[in-house]
Amino acid sequence: MRHHMRSRTLVLTIVTGLAAANALPAQTVGTGSDGGSSTPASARAVRLADGPSEAAIRIDGLLDEEVWVNAPASSGFKQREPQEGQDPSETTEVRVVYDDETLYIGVLARDREPDQIIARILQRDRLMAVNFRGQTEFAGDDAIAILLDPFHDHKNAVVFATNPNGAEFEALITDEGREFNVDWRAVWEVKAARHADGWSAEFAIPFRTLRYPSNGDGEPWGFNVYRIIRRKNEEVLWRSWSRDNEGFVRVSRAGHLDDLQGLPRSNFNVEMKPFLLGGGTHEDLVPSGTSIETTVDAGVDLKYEVRPGLLLDLTVNTDFAQVEVDDQQVNLTRFNLFFPEKRDFFLENSGIFEFGVRGRFFEPPPFLLFFSRRVGISDDGEVPVMGGARVTGRVGQQTVGFLNVVTDRAHGDPRANFAVARVKRDVGENNYIGAMVTDKRQGEEANTTGGIDWSFWPNGQLNLQGFFARMQTSGDGGDDNAYRFAADYVSDFWNISAAHLFIGEEANTEMGFRTRTNIRRSNYNIRMVPRPDVLGLRRLILFSSGDYVTRPDGLLQDYRFSGGFSPTWNSGDNFFVSFARGFTRLDEEFELTDDVLVPIGDYDTWEISSRGNTSTSRPLMLATDVSYQRFFDGRLLRLGGDITASFGSHLAITTGYTRNSVDIPWGKFDADIARLRMTLAASTKFIANALLQYNSLDRDVSANIRLNFIHRPGSDFFLVFTEERGSESSVWDFGNRGVVAKITYLTRI
Repeated sequence: MRHHMRSRTLVLTIVTGLAAANALPAQTVGTGSDGGSSTPASARAVRLADGPSEAAIRIDGLLDEEVWVNAPASSGFKQREPQEGQDPSETTEVRVVYDDETLYIGVLARDREPDQIIARILQRDRLMAVNFRGQTEFAGDDAIAILLDPFHDHKNAVVFATNPNGAEFEALITDEGREFNVDWRAVWEVKAARHADGWSAEFAIPFRTLRYPSNGDGEPWGFNVYRIIRRKNEEVLWRSWSRDNEGFVRVSRAGHLDDLQGLPRSNFNVEMKPFLLGGGTHEDLVPSGTSIETTVDAGVDLKYEVRPGLLLDLTVNTDFAQVEVDDQQVNLTRFNLFFPEKRDFFLENSGIFEFGVRGRFFEPPPFLLFFSRRVGISDDGEVPVMGGARVTGRVGQQTVGFLNVVTDRAHGDPRANFAVARVKRDVGENNYIGAMVTDKRQGEEANTTGGIDWSFWPNGQLNLQGFFARMQTSGDGGDDNAYRFAADYVSDFWNISAAHLFIGEEANTEMGFRTRTNIRRSNYNIRMVPRPDVLGLRRLILFSSGDYVTRPDGLLQDYRFSGGFSPTWNSGDNFFVSFARGFTRLDEEFELTDDVLVPIGDYDTWEISSRGNTSTSRPLMLATDVSYQRFFDGRLLRLGGDITASFGSHLAITTGYTRNSVDIPWGKFDADIARLRMTLAASTKFIANALLQYNSLDRDVSANIRLNFIHRPGSDFFLVFTEERGSESSVWDFGNRGVVAKITYLTRI
C-alpha cells in the first residue's frame, strides 16, 4: 500500500558581552543537595518590572542583560550517562524570568573546550528523535532541551530545545513518553551564541503558546532541563537523571518551576492562519495523452482557547501540499505497512487520541483504535478534506479530545464523516483510566468502535496497562472485540515486559489500524544491561524476546523466539546481532509481488541479522543493515546501508540503498530501494530539502523538492516540486509532475 501525500546576524565583537556572561553570579537554587533523583527540586521564576520587555532582554543568545545577572540560577545537574548520579564534566546554569506576555529561559552551558563544541544542525525539528527501541535521544549536536508541565499533571508536557546554532525544536510528550510528538509546531523564539565560556541560549516562549489552568496562579509547573555534551556523549539532567526508569520523558519525575504569578489571559485568544495556494500538474494519461491542470485555492485554520487549556481547532478547505512525502518501503509481508502522520491539523495534542498498542522495534502497530491517516487518504490517493473541528486539552482532572472531519467525494467513494470522542481521567499522580469512541459514516455504511483503557504505575519501575474495545459495523459482520493486558518493568539493569493481545475475527476498525485479526498473541521481552568497564564499552545489552500467536480456537499461527546482544561504546558507535527461530502458518495464499504467489502451508523460519551505526557526533556517519533468513521454504537476503555527510551547518547529504533478494520455490526477484536526501539550510528560517527515490518493484523514480521560508513566527512560504517517472518498459517514462506554492500568515487576536 502506497500513499502519495505527498536575523538577524549574530556578531560577537563586544568583549563586554562575554565579560558579563562570565560574571553571572554563582548563586544557585534547587540543587537537590542530597543527590536523590526523586527528591523534589524547585527553580524560581522572577517577574520582570512593568514596561517593555524588549528593553530588558534582547533575544540574541547572550545572557549579558541585567535581568539575567540578577536572576537566581538553578544548577545541581547530574549525569545520566556515562556515570549515573555523578557531577557533570561541564556545569550548566538555568535562569527563568517572565513578563506580561512571555516566559524567558536563559541557559549557560559552560564548556572548558569551546572549540570542541559540535553544532551542525540548522534545520528545525531535527535535534531530537525516537529511536527504534522507542527511546527519545538527541541527534548529533550539543544541545539543551527544556520540559514544561504547566498543568502539573505528571504525565503530559511540552518540550523546547536548541543547539549552539539556535536551531528550533519543539515536541509534545503524552503519558510520560508513550508518545513523543516531534511534528508539533509552536510559535516561539530562540537564539544561541558561542563564546569563550562555552555557549548560551535564550528561549522566548509566549504564554499564548503554552496552555495552563485558570486556577493555577502561583502553583508550580513541572520543569526539567536536559543537556547533551556530544563529543563525550555525556547526558546531564537537572532532575530525573536516574537510569532506573527515569529520564527526560518521565514527566512525573521532573522538578518544579515556582513563583509564576499573575499570568496573562487574552479576552479572545484566537489564532487565525489563512493560506493561499497556486500550482499546476502535468500528468501522462496513457493511452489518451497528457493532461495539464492549474489550481488556485484558499482556506483557513482557526485556533481558539475555549477555556484555559482547552483548544478548539477549525479547518476549512484544508490543504496539505507542504507535507513531506513518505519514505518508500518494500513490503514482503502479508500485512499493511504503517506510515506516520505528518499533517499539521492532526498533530497538536495528537497523543490524546492514542488508544491501543504500538509495534515493538520495527513492527507496525498491531492495533490502534484511531489512526488519523485514515482521514483524507485512501489506497487510491488523497481525499479532499472539506473541513473539520477538534477540541483537545484539559478540563479539571480530565484530558479530553473530540474530532469531526468531513471529506469530499473522491475515487468513486461518497462523502464521509469521521468522528472521535476521547476522555482520560487522572487517578493519583500519574495513572489514568480512559474511554474512546470512533464513528465513520460513508453512504449507507457505518462503523462504530468504542473501548476503555488504563495505565497504572504501582511504583517507579512497574507499569500496568491495557484496553478493551468493541467494534460494530452496519450490515453483516464487523462486530467483535479486542483487548490487551501488559506489564513493563524497567530499571538500569533489567527491562522486562509481557503482554497478551486478543483481536476478534470480525474486528473492523475503519478509523484505526491493525495488522491482523482472529488472533491471540502472547509476547515477552527481557533485556539485561551490564556495563563492563573494558574495551571502551559504555554498556552491553543482552536480550531475548518471543511471540506466540494462535487463533482463538487454539490453532497455532506463528511463533518467533530471538536473542542477541548489542554493545555501545563511549564513542557512540554501536551495533546489534540477533538470531531468531520461528514458524508461520498461511491459511490463505497471498501475493508477494505481482508475479509471485505464496501458497497455503506451514513454513519454518530462522533469521540472523545485524545492524550498526557509527556515532552521530561524526561529520560522516555510516549505518548498515544485513540479514539472512529462511523465507517461505526459500531464502531472503537483505543488504542495506546509509551514509550521512554533514558539510558544516548548512549542507547535509544522506544516500542509502537497500536490496531484498528473494528466492523461493514459487519465484525469485530482487527488490531495490535507493534514496538520496539533501538538506540545505541557509539559516534557521530558510531550508531546502530534496528527496530522490527509486523503487525497482514498482519501476518508479520520484523526486520531491521542498523550499520552506519562515517569514514570521508561525507563518511559512512553501514551494514544492514533485515528479514521478517509471513504467514497465522504462523507469524514465514520464508519469506526472507538479509544482505548488503556498503561503500562510498567522494572526493572533
